[in-house]
Amino acid sequence: MGKPKGRKSLKLSTGNDVRRAISRVANMVINGELDPKSANTILYACNISLSAIRTDEQQKKIDELERILYNTDL
Repeated sequence: MGKPKGRKSLKLSTGNDVRRAISRVANMVINGELDPKSANTILYACNISLSAIRTDEQQKKIDELERILYNTDL
């Protein structure tokens, strides 16, 4: 089953995806294609996604540092 006609989606998997989404939303508001209330909702989702991405990236760095620390022979 495909997406209904006219349905839009934003990819929010990476920081670059989020930046592109923010730019698209801003342009849509400026061009009168999206109302500000809807834009705020989407930008809120972008903010949450970006926070989760940052947390994941920090955890990967912590895991790598712990791996290096505990696998080092002194």
